[in-house]
Amino acid sequence: MAFDPAEEIERFHAAINALDFPAIEAYFAEDATYVSNGVGSLAGRAEIMAAFRRYFDDYPDQTAENSLVETLTPLSGRSVWSVRATHSKSGKPLIREGEETITFNAEGRVTRVDVTDYQEF
Repeated sequence: MAFDPAEEIERFHAAINALDFPAIEAYFAEDATYVSNGVGSLAGRAEIMAAFRRYFDDYPDQTAENSLVETLTPLSGRSVWSVRATHSKSGKPLIREGEETITFNAEGRVTRVDVTDYQEF
């Protein structure tokens, strides 16, 4: 069965929604890059996972939904998503909408994530 980036993005996002940190970590290639206006530019699996853990310490109740997931190339895809969460300490709600392009390597590991928020958050 051929690799389908859109299907893999759905599985990757399901792991994130379940806060399955071992599965999330397994998705990232060792030398992955994650670029977002929220966290800046992160390099390497360890740095990305540290940022994920900090984020979910702050927003443990996050719910995220994809309104679109599509394949762009044989090793990349794009999702359009929305996120709702509440900050664990301040109680301030977080509402985000945006898109991300995810690139995979031949082994199906995430090598790059580019996140674009549609508004400041």
